[in-house]
Amino acid sequence: MSRAIREGASYSQKDVVDFLTEFSSFKDRVEKKFKEVAKELSGKHNEHELWVNLYLISTDYAEELANRKGKAAESQMQKVS
Repeated sequence: MSRAIREGASYSQKDVVDFLTEFSSFKDRVEKKFKEVAKELSGKHNEHELWVNLYLISTDYAEELANRKGKAAESQMQKVS
């Protein structure tokens, strides 16, 4: 969904609320696991922009990782056949 948001698509209110909920839980997880990163971002004049960019980077990375795993599983299935 984050890729489509960058492209400027329009969404229903439910989609936006779902996205904001996902972003908020991401931010909470990062703050708990990576306290130093959270401290670095806290209080900056562009703190929200930095959090959004961090979120977009992580979702892109997760998407790429899932694609790689899918391709690896697909190639394994072809070898078995």
